[in-house]
Amino acid sequence: MSMKRIFTGPSLVAGAITAELNDMGISPVVRNDMQSGAIAGFGGGVLDQVQLLVREDQYEQAFEVAQKFE
Repeated sequence: MSMKRIFTGPSLVAGAITAELNDMGISPVVRNDMQSGAIAGFGGGVLDQVQLLVREDQYEQAFEVAQKFE
């Protein structure tokens, strides 16, 4: 299953996009490199920046939602 990025930005905005996508039946993957690095014991990523990824077959619909928050 291939994933495509629809958003990179503040976690607060990503939360709003995620909520709207969930209402549509789309469950995005939230990628937080800063949090992942901290859990693994090393730093990395940009503070409060996350990525939202969706399945390739849901990309068009999800990207339209993300664009409303740009």
